[in-house]
Amino acid sequence: MKKVALINDLSGFGKCSLTAAIPVISIMGLQACPLPTAVLSAQTGFPSFYCDDFTDKMDFFTTEWQKLDVHFDGIHSGYLASPAQIEKVISFLDCFQKQNTIYLADPVMGDNGKTFKAFTPQLLSGMKRLVTRANVITPNLTELCLLADFDYSDLVRHADKSDYLERIAAICHTLLKNTSAKQTIVVTGIISHSNGNSYMGNLSVNADTTFYTETPYIGMGFSGTGDLFAAVVCGGLVNQLPLESTIRLAVDFLQPAIEEASREQVPANHGIHFEKYLGKLMQI
Repeated sequence: MKKVALINDLSGFGKCSLTAAIPVISIMGLQACPLPTAVLSAQTGFPSFYCDDFTDKMDFFTTEWQKLDVHFDGIHSGYLASPAQIEKVISFLDCFQKQNTIYLADPVMGDNGKTFKAFTPQLLSGMKRLVTRANVITPNLTELCLLADFDYSDLVRHADKSDYLERIAAICHTLLKNTSAKQTIVVTGIISHSNGNSYMGNLSVNADTTFYTETPYIGMGFSGTGDLFAAVVCGGLVNQLPLESTIRLAVDFLQPAIEEASREQVPANHGIHFEKYLGKLMQI
């Protein structure tokens, strides 16, 4: 069975990070191998939570897995709380990233034009180094602008313009020049406006092609949806599905769960009821 190393935190509530990625990777017929960066009672969006930082424990996983002489078909890293954790991931990649390993980096640093509490210039510098190692990067617009040193507010002023996606694609190409021409950037959560309607889309850009999907925007965001999307894309690529197919699969999986959470007015921090829809991901 193919194996995917999942490097992220473990949160008891919030349906994000490892609690999102493990069931997705598993239902897609792959072995999920978690490497926790921290253990939390609930994700950090909750008003109160306990956190046990695992930074000093991450190397033990790398060392012990080396002793087992295992290899990984996929590696997926998500939220990293410090430059030190980024260095641990780079060391992990030095040991386990091979020529045929799919590495997906989700450069979690902020959203809606704002950075998260743990963000520092040093974290950004480390993340810029880390993403050069990835086959696929899945930033949202805020993270794309951070990685490419572009002004977010200047970009989103054009959200209702016909050339909005072209502007985003141009930023992606700028970033690709600084990382790797062989990479693909999948920009998630793009909110655009047209003819009085709003849409949520995902834009995939590499050196040769551009691919875009969108669905009606419900006006709400939920914890863990980005983690779920990235996990589906990683799992699909490890299963050797075309990237466009994996993106469509992720959207078809997430959309009904997001719509249900909106109808039921689920608090955003609690995440969506994705468990009901995991069957959509089962690989025959």
